[in-house]
Amino acid sequence: MLFLGDDSLAEGFSVIGFETYPNPEPSAVDRVFRDLLSARDQAFVIVDDAVMQMEVEHLKRVRREGGRIVVVAVPPLSAPPRLGSEVAERLASMFGGANLLQPTATKDST
Repeated sequence: MLFLGDDSLAEGFSVIGFETYPNPEPSAVDRVFRDLLSARDQAFVIVDDAVMQMEVEHLKRVRREGGRIVVVAVPPLSAPPRLGSEVAERLASMFGGANLLQPTATKDST
């Protein structure tokens, strides 16, 4: 389990057992993913939105190929909640971005 991103989030992930890389440069991010790929390791990797948006060759490759390395992005602590995945972007284009964050009304089943 790895976390790459803002140091304010890294501390919390470290407490729960993640190996952390606070405020990584793109070259460090690339090295981490290159090492995971070459070692054929299984990994659960959480990155912040800023890392996910970096132009990093091996991160892109992991996301494209999928498989034994799972990558999930989390927003910054200070940011308003939003869905930022490719799936969320596709859904937003289909249904409108505001609709994705508003709760749906449900009837009480009792």
